[in-house]
Amino acid sequence: MQFCTGFPGFLGSALVGRLLARSDDTVTCLVQPAYRETAERRAGELTDEAGVPRERVRLVEGDVTDPDLGLTAYDRLAEATATVYHLAAVYDLGVDAEVADRVNVVGTDHVLAFAEAADVERFHYVSTCYVSGRYDGTFTHADLDVGQEFHNHYERTKFEAEVAVQARMADGFPATIYRPAIAVGDSRTGETQKYDGPYYLLSLLRRQPRLAFAPAPATPDRYHLNVVPREFVVDAIAELSGRDETVGEVYQLCNPHPPTIGRLVRALGRASDRWAVPVPGTVGLSYAALSRLPRLADRLGVEPEALPYLSHATRYTDENTRRALAGTGVRCPLFEAYVDTLVAYVREHPAVDDAAMV
Repeated sequence: MQFCTGFPGFLGSALVGRLLARSDDTVTCLVQPAYRETAERRAGELTDEAGVPRERVRLVEGDVTDPDLGLTAYDRLAEATATVYHLAAVYDLGVDAEVADRVNVVGTDHVLAFAEAADVERFHYVSTCYVSGRYDGTFTHADLDVGQEFHNHYERTKFEAEVAVQARMADGFPATIYRPAIAVGDSRTGETQKYDGPYYLLSLLRRQPRLAFAPAPATPDRYHLNVVPREFVVDAIAELSGRDETVGEVYQLCNPHPPTIGRLVRALGRASDRWAVPVPGTVGLSYAALSRLPRLADRLGVEPEALPYLSHATRYTDENTRRALAGTGVRCPLFEAYVDTLVAYVREHPAVDDAAMV
């Protein structure tokens, strides 16, 4: 049996669909009670799409913040579990410290304890490239603690959670770690479950006339925003997690050719019928202003905590990921190749349901 947390979230839902197609195993999903109805609906959609019995996806109510995961049959589930996929986390740049610690760090410890009690064959952990924090340089899959500081509690707690996973890997625990960059919608359909990351810039541009302005670092074409579409992340995890040789590895699921901030702003502008102008040197001022004026931030559709990523100096490499995926057809497309699809989806779906993102 395969055990998955983070369902029916953005990545978790898509991954469960891939797992159904890959084997005949039952996929048991840990679901918070508040999201049970959404999970039931999504499980039905996934099994219908895969043409498999509804019983192939089993939902169990629980919570990673509980020591026993809130499970009423902890030991029985552990005995039946061969593989764990841990995706549950708070994906929110503005999350407060207590919530981030409880879900991202303590929750990961609880899932690791479950996996160890199950004596699993494999443990798959979804981290983030941004465990790098504020690191002025190139951050590789082999890096973790490089003396970095962090933009926010999300980054810090994901770093601490990965430290815990890697410590067990060093002792022989059969884990694989995946570090996505900033995930956006599906490059083919634009479908997403949450408007964050570059969507904040898009929101700002769409609220302006044809000539629109966006905050940018002093040199907009020096800094990059590493954006990846959902299907690339999920396809990569599904492919890599099915191989024995990926045990003990860390894979950065990033764009090897990320857009500069200048290119990003201009591409979003073109796709939204705007002449978008990045205004150099305004990131810090914009962050300070919107942090002090939350009502203005809401009116503009911008999360202030996202703005520092426009002057994020870290570059990410993915050499081992590309080697491992060579010949599979799984590769990250260029942002400019699908930006029109993302913007079209936003136009057609001005509001999305992000309730099941934890």
